Amino acid sequence: MHYSYSSWSGQMPDFDSNSKTKGALEVLKWAYHTYPNDIVYACSFGVEGIVLIDLISKVTKQGEIVFLDTGLHFDETYELIEKVKVRYPFITIKLKKPLQSVSEQADSHGDELWKRDPTKCCNLRKIMPLHEELDPKSAWISGLRREQSPLRQKTNFLNKDEKFEAIKVCPLIHWTWKDVWRYVHENNLDYNPLHDKGYPSIGCSVCTERVLSGSDTRSGRWANQKKTECGLHFDSAPKD
Repeated sequence: MHYSYSSWSGQMPDFDSNSKTKGALEVLKWAYHTYPNDIVYACSFGVEGIVLIDLISKVTKQGEIVFLDTGLHFDETYELIEKVKVRYPFITIKLKKPLQSVSEQADSHGDELWKRDPTKCCNLRKIMPLHEELDPKSAWISGLRREQSPLRQKTNFLNKDEKFEAIKVCPLIHWTWKDVWRYVHENNLDYNPLHDKGYPSIGCSVCTERVLSGSDTRSGRWANQKKTECGLHFDSAPKD
């Protein structure tokens, strides 16, 4: 059976969600066998990303990662990327920049576009660059978990991605926040120190705030905006 965007039937292989990695390792093995040179992991280098990179390293020594380098990320995120490069020298990490620098965007669209029109800013600095990276690929990997938000609860291991016209592979859909951190600590993985300072979900520094204990893990993204997603996976839904 072919598993491409154009021939997608909705039928999926049977992955064991009760395995030690709740299906994640099995999904990755299948994905790299099915799309050996035709798949990329779009990683934001949050803690889920660190888990996926380690799992990918157990499956292939030729993994390809793209990081959407908006030019607005925290210093801690860039520092973590350098640590990951050292730990996994066989994995290719590409920092994909938008067409315009932050200053060039300000000249074209006005200063601090993320405050006035965050959806347009995300489109320019994240969605359009990812389109460029995914256009030649048949599949891409994402760290989405069902527990993260209501919009993500229906995510499957394999998804027909209408936006990027590719198959989106989501190995961690059954992992909980505790599962993620258990894996990180058991394997002594480096992670962004901002996670220890109240940032469960980390994006651009200008659009990410600390989260109160017990709040939705993504509530610090685009705080005080009617926006919950950058648009890579879903269109934003109004916050409660």
